[in-house]
Amino acid sequence: MKTYLKNGAVPGEPVKKDENSRRGNWGNQIEFVLTSVGYAVGLGNVWRFPYLCYRNGGGAFMLPYFIMLVFCGIPLFFLELSFGQFASLGCLGVWKISPMFKGVGYGMMVVSTYIGIYYNVVICIAFYYFFLSMTNLLPWTYCNNPWNTPDCSGVVSSGHQFNASLANATSSLVAGVSEVVNRTKRTSPSEEYWKHYVLNISDDIGNFGEVRLPILGCLAVSWSVVFLCLIRGVKSSGKVVYFTATFPYVVLTILFIRGITLDGAINGIKYYLTPQWQKVLDAKVWGDAASQIFYSLGCAWGGLITMASYNKFHNNCFRDSIIISITNCATSVYAGFVIFSILGFMAHHLNVPVSEVADHGPGLAFVAYPEALTLLPISPLWSLLFFFMLILLGLGTQFCLLETLVTAIVDEIGTDWIIKNKTVVTLSVAIAGFLLGVPLTTQVQTCGEHILKHNHSLTGLKFLTHSLCVCAQAGIYWLLLMDNYAASFSLVIISCIMCICIMYIYGHRNYFKDVEMMLGFPPPLFFKVCWRFISPVIISFILIFTVIQYKPITYNDYVYPGWSLAIGFAMALSSVVCIPIYALYKISKSPGATFRERLKAACRAHPKWGPALQEHRTGRYAPMASEDTVEARPLKERDELKEEQKEKEKEEGKEKEKERKDEISLTIQGSNGSTNTHNNPNPSA
Repeated sequence: MKTYLKNGAVPGEPVKKDENSRRGNWGNQIEFVLTSVGYAVGLGNVWRFPYLCYRNGGGAFMLPYFIMLVFCGIPLFFLELSFGQFASLGCLGVWKISPMFKGVGYGMMVVSTYIGIYYNVVICIAFYYFFLSMTNLLPWTYCNNPWNTPDCSGVVSSGHQFNASLANATSSLVAGVSEVVNRTKRTSPSEEYWKHYVLNISDDIGNFGEVRLPILGCLAVSWSVVFLCLIRGVKSSGKVVYFTATFPYVVLTILFIRGITLDGAINGIKYYLTPQWQKVLDAKVWGDAASQIFYSLGCAWGGLITMASYNKFHNNCFRDSIIISITNCATSVYAGFVIFSILGFMAHHLNVPVSEVADHGPGLAFVAYPEALTLLPISPLWSLLFFFMLILLGLGTQFCLLETLVTAIVDEIGTDWIIKNKTVVTLSVAIAGFLLGVPLTTQVQTCGEHILKHNHSLTGLKFLTHSLCVCAQAGIYWLLLMDNYAASFSLVIISCIMCICIMYIYGHRNYFKDVEMMLGFPPPLFFKVCWRFISPVIISFILIFTVIQYKPITYNDYVYPGWSLAIGFAMALSSVVCIPIYALYKISKSPGATFRERLKAACRAHPKWGPALQEHRTGRYAPMASEDTVEARPLKERDELKEEQKEKEKEEGKEKEKERKDEISLTIQGSNGSTNTHNNPNPSA
């Protein structure tokens, strides 16, 4: 029997044997950890987690969040990493473990497709802000722009220059605040810039209109960057993450230091941490906690399985899962401090509650943060850094989303040509994602009356210019619709079914032995219990409560029409419906005279299930003496085959022994018809 080192390596085994030359591996383990951190730590940590805290009772949200993290998030994270690493296959190929459940893999691909489409649109908006920050004065600093309304009131006076000192910025801040003391309705310049210039929200989700070229150009840039970073698969993306996964923490730290030095920041942090326990009784809070765990850690997307599939077989993925999960959640909490310190500052100077100073969803990152950046010395520089950070956070996740789809396609086809031309597949998927994201950049030119109403002093030429560029946009409605439905309860269902399949269809004992064979030690008892009982039960109850307390999506005062909600449910169900459809298909194609026999055959592990490399197929995955090809079967079936083999060998041995005895006592008939025994010294006589 082989003995294993603490990190899972096999003593005396050449390192080169652990390389998958056909499929490829990470350059080193740091690349995998950084890529996984970049995958898990994304835009959601900046604008989704703080927003969920703000909406679900501040610090009270921490309770369900950490409960879901401990009992669902980390166990499922470890489960997916070990699942992909053991088989060295993507989210489709791993279902050789139980072919009937391959629909789960297709569901993961559908979810990753939806998320990849709208996620890159958010990245392209960050690119848009990044390019607009290349100026001496940020365009959302003051209220004297054509898109501003009479309700606009900035925190920086018009005399403030971009290169003023911190002291001058503070004094001008007080002067600007004095202008809004008596106002009953106030909007910030950054909020109006976001709503009336960048988005220009239309009155209905059905008003697509023309494509907005600047946003479309940024979308093309975003997809181009993603493709170039993945042009050589994990070999190229593994080098990029050294920067993309680490630099965001530098900018977050700078913004945090600046935020806590502002007046009122403590009030915002208190609102962030002080629990409102009555909201814990709301099932939607728990549903949001579960969704955020899956959304943030990337469970059920297929990305974790895909990234782990490029690990070496004996890598300690248990250690990696703990490191990555803690890093991700710590980043979410850290980003919350940065956000709420700014919100507390704004609420203090506007004399309003913290809950009234922030917009919903992605607008939090494009309203609260830009507002704070105008207060920093040399604000355009900090704006460039901040939106560059957002771009890097988004790209880290987008890399894995695209790689998930590409790997699934390449593994499924599996020919030498497709493996050699993987770059072509990557380019094709990137082009398709770009084209599907175009509707999210559309606009409707219905804002002329709005501009005329609030900007009477505009000249005819100036009015014409701005009426062409400041036009109502419906893309944000679709982005939020996809965000709320495409990756919400469907993730919970997929994760639950994955647990049930591995633990109860394939068998928990089989999987525990697989993990022990790979790591050198069995999974800890806590993870065994969570995988089998706790995680599936918790997410099942959360799903039930979420369905019971479902409320239709809204955006500010806009209520989504019924047909748009139907599309949202269709997107959510499109990933889940893959599971029963493929299961019925597989059962119909499986051998057997009865339905029960077909069902058993469809659930039975494929003969090729197991480690990808020949040298790792030991124990019950080792080729049997009578086999021409390597077959790996579940433990129970393998034991039965061994017993049958032993019985056959015994029967063959008995028959040979009987033949020897018969030969010894056999009489030999001569050519003349006489008989002689073998005791005759002269058989020819």
